[in-house]
Amino acid sequence: MAEKKLSITMTKSKFGRLKSHQQCLKGLGLRKIRHTVVVIDTPENRGMINKVSYMLKVEEV
Repeated sequence: MAEKKLSITMTKSKFGRLKSHQQCLKGLGLRKIRHTVVVIDTPENRGMINKVSYMLKVEEV
């Protein structure tokens, strides 16, 4: 079975956010606004996405 992947785009700035939220963005590989990355759909990545969901746009690939 092929692994599910998610396309994640950062829509808001990371500045002025909680340190743990900034670390989640770093863990997902997001650097700046409108930066998009594709990650594997794992529980670890889902947890980081849920924590900072107000700053992201997520699509299944």
